[in-house]
Amino acid sequence: MKSKAMEKQPKQSLPLTELTAITPLDGRYRKDVSELAPFVSEFGIIKTRVEVEAKYLVALSKVNVIRPLLPEEEETLENFGQSLTFDQASRVKEIEDGTQHDVKAMELTFRELLSGTTLEDIIPMIHFGLTSEDVNNLTYRLMTKRATEQVALPVLDGFVDNLMETAGTYKNTPMLGRTHGQPAEPTTYGKELINFAVRLNTQILKLKQIEMTGKLDGAVGNYSTFKAAYPEVNWIKFSEDFVRSLGLEPNIYTTQINPYEDFIEYFQTYQRINNIVIDFDQDMWRYISDNWLVQKVKEGEVGSSVMTHKVNPIKLENSEGNLGISNAIINFFTEKLSKSRLQRDLSDSTVIRNLGVVIGHSLLSYKNAVSGLNRTRPNEQLMLDALTSDWVILGGPTQTILRRDSLQDAYAMLASKTRGKHMDKGQWYKLVDDLPITENQKTEIKKITPQSYIGEAVKLVELGIEEIKNSRK
Repeated sequence: MKSKAMEKQPKQSLPLTELTAITPLDGRYRKDVSELAPFVSEFGIIKTRVEVEAKYLVALSKVNVIRPLLPEEEETLENFGQSLTFDQASRVKEIEDGTQHDVKAMELTFRELLSGTTLEDIIPMIHFGLTSEDVNNLTYRLMTKRATEQVALPVLDGFVDNLMETAGTYKNTPMLGRTHGQPAEPTTYGKELINFAVRLNTQILKLKQIEMTGKLDGAVGNYSTFKAAYPEVNWIKFSEDFVRSLGLEPNIYTTQINPYEDFIEYFQTYQRINNIVIDFDQDMWRYISDNWLVQKVKEGEVGSSVMTHKVNPIKLENSEGNLGISNAIINFFTEKLSKSRLQRDLSDSTVIRNLGVVIGHSLLSYKNAVSGLNRTRPNEQLMLDALTSDWVILGGPTQTILRRDSLQDAYAMLASKTRGKHMDKGQWYKLVDDLPITENQKTEIKKITPQSYIGEAVKLVELGIEEIKNSRK
């Protein structure tokens, strides 16, 4: 029984726009992720389900379960899903209001669409022997692969390209490396960027190589309905051939659901990519905070509603935040989707629909990370000033050279004179002059400067760029 308070509340229905959308992806950020809509929206789900059903009819005709199809009929069915119109998909939603079953509504709409065509006689074979999960497991994996391959991966590859280009430009730009937040050894800005580029490229390659699986084996995975109707057909081979024709790897060992380990592995690779991007976002944020990176000021933008001077790293912060959301859902995917009661329960159904949310927040973040990189340039003089302000960082190469020359306790000797101390160039030279070593050793040590002590940083940038380019051939 409704309370009076509930009865008094007016029922408002606002049109779905960027202003009225409940989720930020479909509202505030719609323009940044709209290219995902054809793949992971409700429209995308319906189109892909119809595609699977239509291609299934073609496959049935090839094993004589239904009559041979004319070439034009086969072509029509092969393209049926991707040519489905918005109005036709809307009809599915109308029917679903009554059926309260999304796959059945799609099936009934498909029947309507074939009515009055030369394919009308095969309408009774639509969804023959299938459980909804036979259609859905293929649909969601196809959606995931296509959204990734056609939308997310090009953006990620572009991000790697930007990192490579910037790394190459600044491969010789020295900067102070820090471990534990404290001065360590010099590096170069380009070397730090190529690290991210190589890490990302490695995981991108893994994502491209993961094979997603598919199943078509009935209500509990035993092909029982198929075999009962057509025992002469090799249904295991049929299902393997059909799944492969969709670009998926067949899995014949299932319950009603196709186990989600492949799906989990796929999105855990997304998560590794996301964590690398978060690492990038946070490092760039720190460099900006230290003024080692200068942000480009864009005319008309506002950094603060009160502090007129502000230019904030909002793109990097947005990227970090949205990746956190994406990763949280991936964690839930990992925990939830690996379990299903007995031969299946339906609780995975509402969870799996959020795959577009994961890819959407990730895509938004990748774009913002690229924007964050492109909005900055190194403050080379300030980087150099920070690097050369404390020559005590040369204690490491000094003790290493002396150990090479068999000086006993070289490490302890340098540590006693440098640990926790700060020295300018003059103070460092005095320390070297006071060491109980030869003049040749002192001369060799004094040739090392903070800006020259970068090891193979430049070569590593060049090798990293070459490695990434070769991996794409």
